[in-house]
Amino acid sequence: MHRFIALVLLPLAFAVAADALAQRAIPADRIVAVVNDEAVTATQLRDAMERVVGQLRRQGVDLPPREVLEDQVLERLVLERAQLQLARENGITVDEATMQRAITRIGDNAGLNEEELREALRRDGLSWERFREDLRKEILITRLREREVDSRIVVTEAEIDNYLANAPEPQESERELLVAHILLRVAEDAGEEEVAAAQRTAADILERHAAGEAFQQLAIEFSDAPDARDGGVIGWRQPERLPALFAEAVEGLARGDVSEVLRSAAGLHIVKLVDTRGGPEGDQVEQTRARHILMRTTEVLPDAEVRARLEGLRERIVVGGESFEDLAKVHSDDLSAARGGDLGWILPGDTVPEFERAMDALEPGEVSEPVRSPFGWHLIQVVERRVQDVSEDRLRAQARNALRQRKSDEAYESWLRELRDTAYIDIRLLRD
Repeated sequence: MHRFIALVLLPLAFAVAADALAQRAIPADRIVAVVNDEAVTATQLRDAMERVVGQLRRQGVDLPPREVLEDQVLERLVLERAQLQLARENGITVDEATMQRAITRIGDNAGLNEEELREALRRDGLSWERFREDLRKEILITRLREREVDSRIVVTEAEIDNYLANAPEPQESERELLVAHILLRVAEDAGEEEVAAAQRTAADILERHAAGEAFQQLAIEFSDAPDARDGGVIGWRQPERLPALFAEAVEGLARGDVSEVLRSAAGLHIVKLVDTRGGPEGDQVEQTRARHILMRTTEVLPDAEVRARLEGLRERIVVGGESFEDLAKVHSDDLSAARGGDLGWILPGDTVPEFERAMDALEPGEVSEPVRSPFGWHLIQVVERRVQDVSEDRLRAQARNALRQRKSDEAYESWLRELRDTAYIDIRLLRD
């Protein structure tokens, strides 16, 4: 469970005996560092040390000398404090709805509901309050990094060409499937009435899907699986990496087809073959060209106000006939604003689930209601759709992402050094 809790990341290339980290008392009221106008206390350092040591021990990592680890943990606390101060100065906040979505996503990834997550954290020695506070800080720092670093990263087409020219020759693409499913949980020893009720629900789902309702929305409404909130999508998998029941069910299905109702020890399943890629037939997929207007919440601009502003913009577009493109140039907080909010051609899985679900439900020309995602609030307009072989597009997209990540990591490290150099930092760590 601990692997889902982002605490402190440290270099792990050490090979020193664990007994070098014998615990020693640190006075609780001593200041060990000052960052601008805020203090880092010995208690905070001690708590961070305990969590890091526990994390490394659970991972079976040899622990470094205490002084080495203590210096690294303190440096991490100093940089964290400087970033949180800058986030506060820029009005970056994390509302309760964002926190709850993040907690739900962590639980879903671990296959746990909130109560089970609380219990797992307790077993790991982490209080719920500490977990929430660490998560809030992580989200704040991520948003600050997106604003100060990631939003300024540019990858040119020439850089992509050079990357691909020097990359190893790609192997022949293997066939992968994008599958979604709905699980109606029924115990293996359930009575006939319970099974019959689940079968009626499954039949109703199939009927509603056949009538035009989106499979993802039906999954959100009915599925008992942890991935229900993502529309039941379980991601791209090679057939042999799918559960055997699913692999057999989608064999012979065309894109967009839905299986009959299946029974397993977990209950009843309905499986949909959303898309395929690779293999001898290539990557024939549906792409969507979309625009959006993005607005982010701040300390002075809460969720309700942002949503109301976007609803006003939507009315000006739908009722007043104003140009989505023109309004995006003026109001969007995204780099795409200069292009009228144009996001280009989007492949399945390119965007976060909340955005993709809303986009997939739109007809060309239609404008969504305000949609919340981890990045903020969006108005989305679908411009057009097409189906074509995107093998080359995928290669270029993968190259672009790799280059962007490389540039982002380098830029972030440089930005952190600059942030530290411009801050007032006084290290007061004393050792015996």
